[in-house]
Amino acid sequence: MTPAFLILAALMLIAALAFVLLPLLRGHAASDPQHEVQRKLKALDAARADGILTNAEYADKRSALVAASPAAATAKPRRTQAAFHAAIAVALLLPAAAILLYRDIGAPQALDPANLVASADDAGDGHGANMQAAIAQLAEKMKRDPNNAEGWALLGRAYKSTQRLEEARDALKHAHDLAPDDADLMVEYAEALIFAGSDHRIQGEPLALIERAIAADPKNQKGLWLAGVADSQAGKYDDAMKKWDALLPLLPPGSDVAASVRKQIAQLQALRDGKTPPAEAASDAPATAAAPTAGDATEGPHIAVEVTLDPALKNKVAPGDTLFVFAKAASGPPMPLAIAKLTAAQLPASVTLTDAMSMLPNMKISTFPQIIVGARISKSGQAIAQSGDLQALSAPLPNTRGEPIELTIDQVVP
Repeated sequence: MTPAFLILAALMLIAALAFVLLPLLRGHAASDPQHEVQRKLKALDAARADGILTNAEYADKRSALVAASPAAATAKPRRTQAAFHAAIAVALLLPAAAILLYRDIGAPQALDPANLVASADDAGDGHGANMQAAIAQLAEKMKRDPNNAEGWALLGRAYKSTQRLEEARDALKHAHDLAPDDADLMVEYAEALIFAGSDHRIQGEPLALIERAIAADPKNQKGLWLAGVADSQAGKYDDAMKKWDALLPLLPPGSDVAASVRKQIAQLQALRDGKTPPAEAASDAPATAAAPTAGDATEGPHIAVEVTLDPALKNKVAPGDTLFVFAKAASGPPMPLAIAKLTAAQLPASVTLTDAMSMLPNMKISTFPQIIVGARISKSGQAIAQSGDLQALSAPLPNTRGEPIELTIDQVVP
């Protein structure tokens, strides 16, 4: 928890206490006869001051009110003992309860869009709808505040976590344009460009952004990781190992992330020397990097998919419509474990899904024993299913399946 978070939490707690305690300490409830007489006397004073009542009328009405309840007219508002005790109890118990509840069920990490998406499957469809509504509200806010770099970055991360990859790329471009010297934003924008690409290769503009980020911040962990991935993809194993060797001292000693980087370095050493890479591939990668490594192309499951279109739906498809072929966990987070992006013009299509097509390093086909393979034609170009999309989904399958999976797109998403 950061100091800013603690200060904000304290301020919110003080506001909550004030909201509850002030009515308790303000005196008798409105239904108390003494309180009612005092209220009427104040109303008479205000009416005379505003010229609504003459002095004579005021004197008559006040005399009548005092005669009816002389003790109440002269008494001062007082707190009852019960109200005082209740206020003390609330002041002590409310903060304690809030702290205990936060300790047991609260988590600042839950505000991370990636974590929200990862738990969407457990929370049900309503959670996903709420997430999409929150993203839509943020997008509207950015239309009204287009110069907010931090807001665009947050929107880009939210889009990325819900697989709206082109929109993530565009939002992060806005953020980068507004803060062109921010090394972290350079890397995030580069990553978005990689995700939105068809082959996840790190080259061209994404690579240039990553190199700029490292020049500005030589200790940028994600930048060093992705730069090493780019070198490994290009067969520059020594350069990749040099960058990952620079990354290792920046990682927590003995952590799973550091162990993962060492395994990747060992794989590159084997490839460079013409030896068989270690059989154990890293299951986690540092700093949420999401691009294939040298070993990913050969290690892990290879799911062959043959996709065709039902002739009955031919009139509903345009050649430029986006075709997604993907694998997702049969039971787990809804985001794809591997995804390939084509066009409807390429149908019938043959695709092999591998761990190299993973969008997140700990979300791979090899991570989940049971998977569902699908193909979807999208008019919007979004990976998340939209009403009117055409799709086909397999039954749950083992991730070790060797025979090709035949999918015929014959369903319309309601």
